[in-house]
Amino acid sequence: MGNLRKRLARKLIALRGDKSQSQYARETGLSKSTLSRLEAGEQNTTLDSLETLCRKLRIDILDLFQDED
Repeated sequence: MGNLRKRLARKLIALRGDKSQSQYARETGLSKSTLSRLEAGEQNTTLDSLETLCRKLRIDILDLFQDED
């Protein structure tokens, strides 16, 4: 799995917190299966999807890839 995919996967899981994948998928505008594959680091995503995700979460795209130390 690529480094960026790992970072994105970790960030999505952290941002989801205690919410179910189904609930979080609805909030982000992603399908549950897409969210699941992204969290597992098994799927690439498009810039359009990342832009939508950031808009829905009200975060900057850089926030999705920064490691939290």
